[in-house]
Amino acid sequence: MIEITQDERDAVYKTIYNRRDTRSEFIEQEVDDEVIKRLLDAAHHAPSVGYMQPWDFVVIKDPKIKQKIKDGFEVAHKEAAQMFEGEKREKYKSIKLEGILEAPIGICITCDRKRTGNTVIGRTANLEMDLYSAVCAVQTLWLAARAENLGVGWVSIVHHEVVQDALGIPDDIVPIAYLCIGHVTHFKEKPELEEKGWLPRMPLEELVHYNTWGNKKSNEKIN
Repeated sequence: MIEITQDERDAVYKTIYNRRDTRSEFIEQEVDDEVIKRLLDAAHHAPSVGYMQPWDFVVIKDPKIKQKIKDGFEVAHKEAAQMFEGEKREKYKSIKLEGILEAPIGICITCDRKRTGNTVIGRTANLEMDLYSAVCAVQTLWLAARAENLGVGWVSIVHHEVVQDALGIPDDIVPIAYLCIGHVTHFKEKPELEEKGWLPRMPLEELVHYNTWGNKKSNEKIN
């Protein structure tokens, strides 16, 4: 058994608590290819249902391709702004929500839902488990990047078909995340949306239930 030392444990928690969604902090500094390989290898070691490893990784450096993603973002961004009202709409429009052109690297993580056939261990009751597996790869890469002191920004405000068209992704492959990756000027003390007053972090005690939904007492005896 591989033991985790206390210093290693503390480093993992430090990385988790200091992970941020990066948008406006990217700088013009190339990311070493060996570092990118480490990030991709870490993501490839994420957990997956039935060990199906449904992910693929598209690494983007071409400015023309990035511009296509940026154009798609602008369309979806304008659509999204109309979904909010009043002050919320104005605040939404004032927040920078991507760093597509500024980041030197883009990585799109996808999900091949047919990778190991129609029947997958662990996906028999809930077919969406392969999608969740691909999201695990996103989070694993994100934490690895933070450990490398690299910023990552998830561009979720873009339609799947835009990403598929720009990157030549087949119709039966699902784009899960377009990530902007690069060196940054700094990491914010708090998540930007919390810092700008969009929403606060909810107290953990409000989100934890014991044994049954709504039971907040951890020491309550079970009859």
